[in-house]
Amino acid sequence: MVGRRINWYLVSLAIIFLAVWTWSAIEPIYPHDWLLENYLVFIFVPVIVGLGFYFRLSNISYTLITIFMCLHVIGSHYTYAEVPFGFDLQEMLNGTRNYYDRLVHFSFGFLLAYPVMEVYIRVSHTKGFWSYYLPVELTLAFSAIFELFEWGVVEMVNSEAGIAYLGAQGDIWDAQKDMALAGLGALIAMVITMLIAFKINPETVREFRNSFKIDKDDRPIGEIQLKEWWQRKKEKELRRLKKMRHK
Repeated sequence: MVGRRINWYLVSLAIIFLAVWTWSAIEPIYPHDWLLENYLVFIFVPVIVGLGFYFRLSNISYTLITIFMCLHVIGSHYTYAEVPFGFDLQEMLNGTRNYYDRLVHFSFGFLLAYPVMEVYIRVSHTKGFWSYYLPVELTLAFSAIFELFEWGVVEMVNSEAGIAYLGAQGDIWDAQKDMALAGLGALIAMVITMLIAFKINPETVREFRNSFKIDKDDRPIGEIQLKEWWQRKKEKELRRLKKMRHK
């Protein structure tokens, strides 16, 4: 278990998020939609806090997570399609929609890819190219799962709340564009992280080269493993039969 010494930086992050969340809960424009948007907050914030006692991430990761969660709960106060800053972006870009939801989906990849990478490296001990590539894949997968979750929610609730929650704003390709932006954000985050690693860690180049090397004793898996499993099973059965004969 991680030591019990208080990390005041993390406490300050928690206070900031709690303040933003409290603000978002005060007279939201669409209370039902606010509740739908915050179901994930109710689930994942306790999970993140609880895991922190056993598997603490870096302050950088917690900072990125906090920024994303603040962006999300701000969107829940107005609904993603009606956030004032999104209309400012719409005017700046001469667009036809509120771009706040696009910003948050991009931020999903850009801000959360590094925490995903940190967990992945520390759990799987992967280095080199794959430690940067697979977090992008995982972020895309999480984004797709979230889009499926949104679809399920819309099917279960009344149409007005569902449309406000979905925030497609009439775009039939909204889900695909959201996932593409999440993937782009994750890719940019990993490229930046990789460039920093090349700068501060001399071993990064060697780790990249080694991540594409195949061990000399490497061999195919799949049917080979099935064949070995079947052979072990047959040998075990033969030993059992021999023991029975000697009794």
